[in-house]
Amino acid sequence: MPLLHAIVLGIIQGITEFLPISSTAHLIIIPWILGWDDGGLTFDIALHVGTLAAVFIYFFREWIQIIGQGLGLNIGRDPVLSKNRNLLWLLALGSVPAAIIGYLFEKQAETSLRSPWVIGTTAILVGVLIWVADRSGRSQKDLGHVTTGDAIAIGAGQALAVIPGVSRSGITIATALFCNLDRQTAARFSFLLLTPITGGAAAKKLWELMRHGGGIPAEMHTPFLVGTIVSAITGVVVIGFFMNYLRRRTLSFFVWYRIVFGIIVFALALFRFSGR
Repeated sequence: MPLLHAIVLGIIQGITEFLPISSTAHLIIIPWILGWDDGGLTFDIALHVGTLAAVFIYFFREWIQIIGQGLGLNIGRDPVLSKNRNLLWLLALGSVPAAIIGYLFEKQAETSLRSPWVIGTTAILVGVLIWVADRSGRSQKDLGHVTTGDAIAIGAGQALAVIPGVSRSGITIATALFCNLDRQTAARFSFLLLTPITGGAAAKKLWELMRHGGGIPAEMHTPFLVGTIVSAITGVVVIGFFMNYLRRRTLSFFVWYRIVFGIIVFALALFRFSGR
């Protein structure tokens, strides 16, 4: 894989993973349009590791407090997190649905569901869902008031992200808004919930690579490192931008982006299908 491709795809991953517009859809469609090799399983692991690193870097203090409180320790100074000492176990509970669905439908997610027709449809439909959630949620709850029911509902939403185009952050933020979390809290919980499922996915794929492929191929060492670093740095910047963005703005821009993106995907699929 050329280093330029690794850099560009790493930037795309860092941007689209944390904005509610679907990283999987963009990492399928953009290489498809440009005729690039997407790097396969090896590079997918690199991007997962970069994403995981971005969340750990940005939310490092939060994770220390969440883990400490979950283990019964008085640690950390965030007063909101201090109100919900079970947050670690709520995040673990919320990760279960995605782990189960990901295990059961992994093959379909990597084959038949990667169709541009599926991606275009989910991009638009989830965009509409986000629009409804953004306007109907009462924005009353912070992380200190997240309940077991909220964690299960948001986790069930995350499970749908196995379908390309849905967007893990998009569907979890929408579900959190329906649960009456405010926009910043919805994004914060979504990003924290990303950590265990992304870590598990990266570990599983790395194990498969080691077992069946003998490890990272020599020619992929540099692209792997570059993809991980670029996606991690980009991810940290984008998380910070998005959290600040949600202080004053709605999700309307991302709704319209998803709709336009879905229409473009349909148009490209029709163009390719017609043989023009």
